Amino acid sequence: MTTTTTAHGIGQFLPEDLLERFRGRAAGYDAANTFFTEDFEELTALGYLRLLTDTPPGDAGGMALAAAAQRRLAAAAPATALGINMHLVWTAVAGLLADRGDSSLRFVFDDAAGGEVFAFGVSEPGNDAVLFDSLTRVERLADGGYSFTGTKVFTSLSPVWTRLGIFGKLEGGNRGDDTILHAFVPRGTPGVETLEDWNPLGMRATQSNTTRLAGVRVPPDAVFRTLPVGPNADPLVFGIFAAFETLVASVYLGIADRALELTVDAMTRRRSHVGDRALSDDPVLRNLLAGPAMRRTGAEAELRQVTRDLDARAGETAQWFARLVTLKTHAVEAAVAATTAALHVGGGSGFSASSETARLHRDALAGQFHPSTEESARATVATALLGPPSG
Repeated sequence: MTTTTTAHGIGQFLPEDLLERFRGRAAGYDAANTFFTEDFEELTALGYLRLLTDTPPGDAGGMALAAAAQRRLAAAAPATALGINMHLVWTAVAGLLADRGDSSLRFVFDDAAGGEVFAFGVSEPGNDAVLFDSLTRVERLADGGYSFTGTKVFTSLSPVWTRLGIFGKLEGGNRGDDTILHAFVPRGTPGVETLEDWNPLGMRATQSNTTRLAGVRVPPDAVFRTLPVGPNADPLVFGIFAAFETLVASVYLGIADRALELTVDAMTRRRSHVGDRALSDDPVLRNLLAGPAMRRTGAEAELRQVTRDLDARAGETAQWFARLVTLKTHAVEAAVAATTAALHVGGGSGFSASSETARLHRDALAGQFHPSTEESARATVATALLGPPSG
């Protein structure tokens, strides 16, 4: 892929024959609960993992390009898109920071351009503070390095990542205050263990296995950010939220796109035996289709404006987090509504666990588990409007 690729050229970069191959494999990956190996190899050969290093966020329009590409990919193979997302998020973060004058993650760009595959070791069981606190324990070592011990969940790309982003809490690390340390560790680092425990309802091909960190040694120069515990507007925090919420929303809008396409196809193709008419003429079903389509249209407009503003460095900083969590929430809602409609009009065959409609619905339900949850998103929006609650 070259920097001349634009959102208008996504169709040539991800052509229909490629997407049909991906769609054809998706059912097998899902049924066997295996990684999307062949898809990954094809995307790597295409240079897709360099999407945001070749066309970075900013004036080149990288965020809009990545969102359009991920949406198109997700319409064919949602789990493949969601897995690739985790690598793209890190390159998006690096690009968003660089575009705003912070070159601290320039090495991510360079390493990704050289073929390294990045993944997130951030989510922790029981940690609803997400980036603002950590249950992973960090200890300072005598040689100046650090030791990380904890459990990370939802580590997508487990079979193929080569660089894992982790964070943890060093108690009393900064003038007696607890401190969050962010670092990357290469694959093969002693103490990093991947558990083959991924057996979820949906998004199975991501192979987002649990990762255990047992005294993982991190050299001091591998720590790329040190932050206080608690909410803060550090550019890294903004970058991760902006990249993650935007690209996750793109994936779920892709699911909504495909589900609506399947719904229209079913309504056009199927007929009512009793009414002797196409289902597309049934006013109840037409109304059922219109609701999810309207949700998709609204979320689509949000995504376009958010990516445009991110690339343009526009928008009020104080309102960004509310916008981002709203976008993600609306995109997931659109996907769930669209797949529900597709199940309703598709007939009994769609209820088969092996059907594309059922798989899309299961994949859509996974959206509620990505940060921010709906409850957290509503709290973020309320705080943006009212300020933090007193007491």
